[in-house]
Amino acid sequence: MVARQEVSAWRPRVPGVVEVFHAHFTEHAYPMHVHDVWTLLIVDAGAVRYDLGRRERGTPHDTVSLLPPQVPHNGSSATAHGFRKRVLYLDLTRLDESFIGPAVDGPDTVDPLLRRRVGQLHSALARRGDELEAESRLALIAERLRGHLRPRLAAPPPAAGNGIVHSLRELLDERLLSGVTLDEAARLVHAHPTHLVRAFTAAFGIAPHQYLMARRVDRARRLLLDGRPPAEVAVAAGFYDQSHLTRHFKRLVGTTPGRYARSVPWNPPRRPGASPVD
Repeated sequence: MVARQEVSAWRPRVPGVVEVFHAHFTEHAYPMHVHDVWTLLIVDAGAVRYDLGRRERGTPHDTVSLLPPQVPHNGSSATAHGFRKRVLYLDLTRLDESFIGPAVDGPDTVDPLLRRRVGQLHSALARRGDELEAESRLALIAERLRGHLRPRLAAPPPAAGNGIVHSLRELLDERLLSGVTLDEAARLVHAHPTHLVRAFTAAFGIAPHQYLMARRVDRARRLLLDGRPPAEVAVAAGFYDQSHLTRHFKRLVGTTPGRYARSVPWNPPRRPGASPVD
């Protein structure tokens, strides 16, 4: 089968929505990566298989998946024909960090009303001038998501993590652009380099270098949606050069930075079935 790839991405003028991302992939498989925002995912065709919180998950028909920030996940097609998905990246103003644990425990929800509302929100986000409708739909969606997640907040919290690995994650966030060597990081957090890598990977399910590159790719996505050229974005996101950006961007996003930037539609794709807010 010939690999197919269709990508469309844009940033709407709606508070709380960092990015809208539509894609059709037949062969692309996402490696383990992490975002600093929430990933709200619906699949329109096919299904996605992914790992989150060291457990295998999936997106059968009518599932709404909510992947939390700072938790590594991957993704690949669960069928031979690939998958078509629509994704919203939402900042923490809609769901705060207290919901991360419950989302790890149960990221997939079968809720026809929620699924329909998410589809309607995508339709509203695709039409310029309908920002108020989109904000209204997003408010209803966030409320329903919190309702699904809130009962799980009563569960005992996980044991406190190793302070060393959290210090390293904070250091990687601080040095997102300049980077840091492993030896320097080990000195700053007072740990042996080998132990630091093993502890970070065990705690977060992703190696320090993978975490750093994933965060840089996220920054690059936002800069590209601002209209900045890939060569400029490469430097601004902490990559050595454009080819360095392209290599990691394609591995994580499934397309090149140039194609991603050109995918931003002046009139984003419409979806049928728009209806009043319910």
